[in-house]
Amino acid sequence: MENKKKSDYRLGILYIIISAFCFALMNLCIRLAGDVPTLQKCFFRNFFALIVAAVSLFRTKTPLKIGEGNTKYLLTRSIAGGIGMVCNFYAVDHMAISDASILNKLSPFFAIIFSYAVLKEKANVYEWLSVAAAFIGALFVVKPSFGFETVPALAGVVGGLGAGLAYTFVRKLGMRGENSMIIVAFFSGFTTLMFLPNLILNYSPMSAKQWGILILTGVAASGGQIFITKAYAKAPAKEISVYDFSIVIFAAIFGFIFLDQLPDWLSVVGYIIIIGTAVIKWLYMNKKNL
Repeated sequence: MENKKKSDYRLGILYIIISAFCFALMNLCIRLAGDVPTLQKCFFRNFFALIVAAVSLFRTKTPLKIGEGNTKYLLTRSIAGGIGMVCNFYAVDHMAISDASILNKLSPFFAIIFSYAVLKEKANVYEWLSVAAAFIGALFVVKPSFGFETVPALAGVVGGLGAGLAYTFVRKLGMRGENSMIIVAFFSGFTTLMFLPNLILNYSPMSAKQWGILILTGVAASGGQIFITKAYAKAPAKEISVYDFSIVIFAAIFGFIFLDQLPDWLSVVGYIIIIGTAVIKWLYMNKKNL
């Protein structure tokens, strides 16, 4: 049993790093898609992700069956994730992708709050202090002001909140034995329908290049979803979530190479505070569990 726990822990780490790479690539593609409206990007991201999920279900011959009592958790996960996605896409479109990525990765700290409320996983004083420190770091990235330029950053924070709630319910579903591919497919299908009315009413024509980029967005998103779902099903978020911050490294590299973006010094300070807090919390949890 102990060996299985260690094996699950290592797999959780590997899965979450792969997921971070995929989501950083997704964010790059969102920005490269150009002037396509945010909600339209959300639709095609989920539509193409749904195709990938459906093919995966077919290839693995996974029964299209939801576990008893899990529908309400799947719906909550999907609604929270859908709202978080819109906010994250808006932030990616209007600020440096590394800034948008770090704000979205406030999700593990929101997950501590939601895990207490949803999963009854009690957090100690050190974990609550880490939440406070992470939000202090976020202030350096957001740079609050009364101008419109703050809106994308605030959207990024809300995106992190939505993701934190969504991943809490992913963990809940994993604890209840729900198949990870069913979770991914349900989310992709639900959000595709969620954004369909806007597509029908407000469709904006796209070039062949934009179509190709949005297809890649969906593929990258599918990889990110699949691997983060597998990660949180293998180990508790509070034990492995620190590795999710590797997305900032991937996003910064992509932003520099493809978009000529460099974060300012205030954002870098924010990165250091948020990631440093996550690392300290992770080290504390490991020491505590020895």
